[in-house]
Amino acid sequence: MLAVASVFALIAAAIHVYIFVLESIRWTAPATMVLFRIPNNEQAAHTQALAYNQGFYNLFLAVGAVIGVVLLGMGSVPVGATLVGFATASMVLAGAVLLLKDSRMLRPAMIQAVPALLALVFLVAGL
Repeated sequence: MLAVASVFALIAAAIHVYIFVLESIRWTAPATMVLFRIPNNEQAAHTQALAYNQGFYNLFLAVGAVIGVVLLGMGSVPVGATLVGFATASMVLAGAVLLLKDSRMLRPAMIQAVPALLALVFLVAGL
């Protein structure tokens, strides 16, 4: 079960690295603006610092999940499981917050939360 949890944790981490790229590097790119429903360049510029910061939160969660998976693979189950559990639970909760804030965000919330939730379920089942 821990191997399956690790696969889903790595998928969740990859998604969060992608979100980091969108929020911290490509925020003002036209395709990113469409994806995040940013109506114009002025609003993108106005919110860029907030998005930059949020992107790093996503990167840090991804790094935590990856380090946790590496530690699980090295046999350090308590520490690895703690990191994977914390990172993926945070991802799930962030997806829930997104959905609760705006029900139109079902698809992005699911993309953000479902792989992390599966990682968390398989992690708990494997412990």
